[in-house]
Amino acid sequence: MCGLHTNLYPLMSKKRILYISQEITPYLPVSEIANVGRHLPQGAQEKGREIRTFMPKFGCINERRNQLHEVIRLSGMNLIINDNDHPLIIKVASIQPARMQVYFIDNEDYFQRKAVLKDKEGNFFSDNDERAIFFCRGVLETVKKLGWAPDLIHCHGWMTSLIPLYLKTSYKNEPLFEKSKVITSIYNDCFKGSLDKNFAQKALMDGVTEEDIHSYIDPTHNNLCLAAAKWSDGVIIGSEKSSAFAENLSVPVLEFQGTDYIDAYSNFYDEILLEQEVLAD
Repeated sequence: MCGLHTNLYPLMSKKRILYISQEITPYLPVSEIANVGRHLPQGAQEKGREIRTFMPKFGCINERRNQLHEVIRLSGMNLIINDNDHPLIIKVASIQPARMQVYFIDNEDYFQRKAVLKDKEGNFFSDNDERAIFFCRGVLETVKKLGWAPDLIHCHGWMTSLIPLYLKTSYKNEPLFEKSKVITSIYNDCFKGSLDKNFAQKALMDGVTEEDIHSYIDPTHNNLCLAAAKWSDGVIIGSEKSSAFAENLSVPVLEFQGTDYIDAYSNFYDEILLEQEVLAD
């Protein structure tokens, strides 16, 4: 970390933070990622940041109980994954105590099954690779439709691992993203084996080269985390068991903070954002 005194820069609190999370409670059961996905955006908002929050609309999320509704003006786009068209549906709900909206990325092919990542027998879904690609691209396309330019994008969970790559390649010249910094939080959300062997090829899109995607060729959990870190401007260790990932990274790293993390994360944001402003001067 660069050790900047962030209290000298009060205007940093006005920055826009985009949160992209694999899990958020109360929509999914409590977990390390789901807890951070719920409380970190609220903490940032209370510090004066403007936030937007996204997660997948897994089929086990009860739409009626959680009062989800479709955002027609944002839905209707088709994303091509593995040569097939998949309609992008955007839904939204509010966590009232936090005064926080959550946007959901939905699609009938990928997210209507009544499960998250595994079937009833505990088997990892064979199309989890395509679900991750659809989620990542769906978030970025939806933010473009919102016309909301984030100063910093914070990714949580292996399903978000393509976001840093896409931001630094396909979306780097998009006016909304050209100044965005991206941080990846690494968690102990491991899965056995690897995603589909063709994951990297399926993830290719305009602006992404074969060389760019090389880090994703063997899509184990470990490799996805390292690939996301490679393309990020900063890394946060979100699980104590993931501390080893901090070794040999060439970007600023915030070590595991335990349950009292809001201030440390906020200061880390300011360091990453301030580095951008210093470089721009």
